[in-house]
Amino acid sequence: MSTAHEAVRASTGPGRHLLDVCAPSWGDDPYADALRAGRGPLFLRRADGWLLPLDVERWCAHADATDLDVLERCEGAVLDIGCGPGRLVAALAARGRHALGIDVSRAAVAHTTGLGGQALHRSVFEPLPGEGRWGTALLLDGNIGIGGDPSALLERAAELLTPGGLLIAETASVDIDERVDVRLVPAVGPHGAREGVDETAYERPFPWARLGTPALLRRAGRAGWRVSGQWTADGRSFVALRSRSTRSSPEPANSTAVISSHRVRKPSPDTPVADA
Repeated sequence: MSTAHEAVRASTGPGRHLLDVCAPSWGDDPYADALRAGRGPLFLRRADGWLLPLDVERWCAHADATDLDVLERCEGAVLDIGCGPGRLVAALAARGRHALGIDVSRAAVAHTTGLGGQALHRSVFEPLPGEGRWGTALLLDGNIGIGGDPSALLERAAELLTPGGLLIAETASVDIDERVDVRLVPAVGPHGAREGVDETAYERPFPWARLGTPALLRRAGRAGWRVSGQWTADGRSFVALRSRSTRSSPEPANSTAVISSHRVRKPSPDTPVADA
């Protein structure tokens, strides 16, 4: 999930609706609808009505200069955690790099494979190919929030990476460390939900987290990660972390966490993917 915007755009004022004649035709899975259409508007909504716009148009576009700079920093085989529509996996594949995207949205996986990338319909907290052998893991577009427990996610990433492997995470552009329950909602009216539609029909609330760079560095330090770099580009903030060079005995994975904007779903047994 993107953290590029911290509130609804200023152009959305009282009495104006984020309803567009070109907006997707919303069904019971607004995330899938938005990916198929290549556009939103789509939001994470807290119980108090606060909205975080999701940058669907950027996710569905080709990798931009900021994305490509991140990909240039990747080492070895790359695992994109919460790959969404797959622009990063596709860009890596086009460069002859071994990369795999994982996401619990079937629409996201289908979009990624349609672009020529490899993707698996699975949660990061489920068994994955190549565990302990990935050179780089990516947590971009706000995906450090997956499952609402960044510490558990950092622990799981360390299990997936080779010792000394690289994790590149995108952080919020503000100094924040919060864990909240959110709901995914499409275009909104003045009261937060799409007019005439019960937003509870779309998605149950799920845990999510938002971390700025200072908060991520604190958590990473406690978990034994080493800071390899931090930078900003085009209004986005990134941190590169190195996992421990040796492993301790791993704890069982947290099976209740979620990836992307959806609840954990069973992995698709008919989705082929090469092992790392």
